[in-house]
Amino acid sequence: MNSSESWPDFVEAGLRVRRMQAKLYLWAVRDADRVFEDLHNLVCDPAFLVHAWERVHGNKGGRTAGVDGVAPRSIPKESTSLLSTLRTELRARTFRPEPVREKAIPKPGNPSKKRRLGIPTTADRVVQAAPKLVLEPIFEAGFQPYSYGFRPRRRAHDAIAEIHNFGVQGYHWVLEADIEACFDRIDHAALMGRVRKRVADKRVPVLQRHSCE
Repeated sequence: MNSSESWPDFVEAGLRVRRMQAKLYLWAVRDADRVFEDLHNLVCDPAFLVHAWERVHGNKGGRTAGVDGVAPRSIPKESTSLLSTLRTELRARTFRPEPVREKAIPKPGNPSKKRRLGIPTTADRVVQAAPKLVLEPIFEAGFQPYSYGFRPRRRAHDAIAEIHNFGVQGYHWVLEADIEACFDRIDHAALMGRVRKRVADKRVPVLQRHSCE
């Protein structure tokens, strides 16, 4: 890392983040009513920001720019100037997200229909990724074991194996359902209300609310 500030390398950052995530998960499992405080300091922690940046830079959308015209992969991976700026703004609570760049793409399985895709700026992607690293283990602790959608380290093949297990147990019906434009119509107020039941630090839900808007 090429900054005068003390930033961990990607390996060290990943180890530190995973250790902290394991603690958060364990605390959440042991006490289902626990309300977590002071999580904003973790969001601003250099290790979490470095790990968030590594994910954003390596993501398959890393070559796509937001409204600022700057794609993540156009920035050297080892650079920390962006992270230094973000950390300062996050700690001072002066960070404000930019509008997303909207793009219409074909729907999977139905190319004749389009879905709207919002492409955030590089900075906004990092600020979305860092709180996710903090919140994910807390809420993972309360999810049902047979829930597979959009969860870490869970694949479609795992869901298929679960369906097979249900079949062996004597279940005979499979119901298929779809919520039309789910992410466009989800009640953000209700969603943030669920977050606040476990997160007392108001600074983190504010960042998540900005990401949803």
